[in-house]
Amino acid sequence: MSEDANVAMPAMTEAVKDPLVIRHLEYLGPMATRDGWRPEPTYPEIAFVGRSNVGKSSLLNRLMRRKAFARVSNTPGRTREIHFFDVNRQFVLADLPGYGYARISKSRKAEWRPLIEGYLSGSPQLHAVVQLLDARHEPTDDDFTMLDFLADLGVPTIVVATKIDKLRKSEITSSIAALAARVGVDAEQVLPFSAETGVGRDDLAAALMDVLSQPSWKTAQ
Repeated sequence: MSEDANVAMPAMTEAVKDPLVIRHLEYLGPMATRDGWRPEPTYPEIAFVGRSNVGKSSLLNRLMRRKAFARVSNTPGRTREIHFFDVNRQFVLADLPGYGYARISKSRKAEWRPLIEGYLSGSPQLHAVVQLLDARHEPTDDDFTMLDFLADLGVPTIVVATKIDKLRKSEITSSIAALAARVGVDAEQVLPFSAETGVGRDDLAAALMDVLSQPSWKTAQ
């Protein structure tokens, strides 16, 4: 990852008060191609991205406190579109297709890349990206490609380490430190998350609220 990556610091909370109470949640529709339909850029947008088996759907279900908010598929890589959701009439959550699934054809992967990169580079209201990495494994080449792309854009990026419940408690700190070192950020900039237990949910919610309260990174360009 580039040394000048614009990584957003996660806002650590004491989980006393829910930073993101879900009062309104509406599915807006899918974007299937780079130049296809997308919602009007009315609200700030936060995009969630990660490889196909990183646990993104489960994380979104936990974050939104909905059991079936994002469909959890038994076949990673099945989702082929960007899905948009209005959250509290405050921001739009963009759920991007998972990347890097080996069983997906090369032609399908070739279609996804311009869709994902076109959205990330072209959305006028993109405020931040949440990059998901599996806490149990080394980042893949696709992970590094995405992180470098985000760094080149300069978009604030919140790095989340998923599936920490799959690790022993004694392994979590060292695993997060190793993951942070591999992607070139401080360990404090990697937010541990478990969709199973809810650990990290409020910290991620607080980080989202914090980045939404800041001026758009695009105004500084």
